[in-house]
Amino acid sequence: MNTRKVPQLYVATGSSKWGDPRNFPWTMGFQPDYHTEAVIYGKHTLANVKDAKIGVLHQNDDYGRDYLDGLKEGLGKEVGRIVKIVTFEATDPTVDSQIIQLKDSGANVFMNFAGPKAAAQGIRKAADLGWKPVHYLNNISVSVAAVMKPAGFENAQGIITASYLMDATDKQWADNPEMKAWSAWMDKWMAGANKADANYIYGYAVSFLMCETLKRCGDELTRANLMKQAAGFQKFRVPLLLPGILINTSPTDFYPIQAVQLQRFKGETWELFGEIMHAESS
Repeated sequence: MNTRKVPQLYVATGSSKWGDPRNFPWTMGFQPDYHTEAVIYGKHTLANVKDAKIGVLHQNDDYGRDYLDGLKEGLGKEVGRIVKIVTFEATDPTVDSQIIQLKDSGANVFMNFAGPKAAAQGIRKAADLGWKPVHYLNNISVSVAAVMKPAGFENAQGIITASYLMDATDKQWADNPEMKAWSAWMDKWMAGANKADANYIYGYAVSFLMCETLKRCGDELTRANLMKQAAGFQKFRVPLLLPGILINTSPTDFYPIQAVQLQRFKGETWELFGEIMHAESS
């Protein structure tokens, strides 16, 4: 697609290769990149977990390795605190054996770098084993409806993740104008859809940015101008991003969102805590 100069905007992945305008000048992601997210988890662990012994579960592909590399960078000279790394294939039916290995390693911190199905399995299996580590979950698996509920709310208490979007199950947003507008839009166009599924929030936000990008092209609807406009956002507010998180891009910066806020699962929803964080300030 890049060879043929076809714009691919706001790709639904945090893979670091899609924020590389030098090698992929026609491709831009949307969400915070996996590497940066994992850097934050590593630094937060060192600052908050005494005598951390870290066990890592990650998918055996570029997505999983992005997280592992970011975690190692975040740990820096303390990278030796990783006591066990286990991988799985996207086609594996379960990750039960991997969770058993992590528990048996003596790890007291669990880095759950897995997609929704495997992430939910990992949460549930850890609970079945009575393993209660400090649990970090990658952002792509934060959906209350798709992950936390299937894993069992009672098994998910205290899990920490990084967020950049509002969550429809978080009551603090009930009277937020952006959330109310989204809810009304859902009622009109997707009546009956499960609003607890975070993917609907994601889709709405990324579609808003795509629409704005096309508007900024005016009557010059060329591929080159589309990429120029996508690479020209400065402190632009997209609905349903967390307060304080803005879109910033440039010809040399293809990461539209570079900030997150940590949140912890409590009851049947996520609870934000701390300040907006960048990798360099975490």
